[in-house]
Amino acid sequence: QVQLVESGGGLVQAGGSLRLSCVVSGGTFRTYAMGWFRQTPGKDRETVAALNWNGVTTYYADSVKGRFIVTRDNAKNTVYLQMNNLQPEDTATYYCARGGYFDSSSDALSNGRKYSSWGQGTLVTVSS
Repeated sequence: QVQLVESGGGLVQAGGSLRLSCVVSGGTFRTYAMGWFRQTPGKDRETVAALNWNGVTTYYADSVKGRFIVTRDNAKNTVYLQMNNLQPEDTATYYCARGGYFDSSSDALSNGRKYSSWGQGTLVTVSS
């Protein structure tokens, strides 16, 4: 059974940075798209960033373009989300998820329904 474990969340002041990590175990990593999502109470889940199996194709929500960077290390079964210039509106629980086999299109990367395995989430709080 695939397991995803996120880490790196915490409290940061506006303008600061955090790096989230997600380690995947119990299943194949290198041939699947990976994504980062976030959710706050009362709001729909948002696709934050995603990348295809080799990291060449990426997707970013407009709200994080230019501030967040998604990368992966297939040798370590790990996907990262570098978050810079964080703002209070970035406060949320962040989840990583494993997407489709060799998915690379923007539609597939951004579509949460394409992701079948999810982590438990890590909370990011940005104070103003």
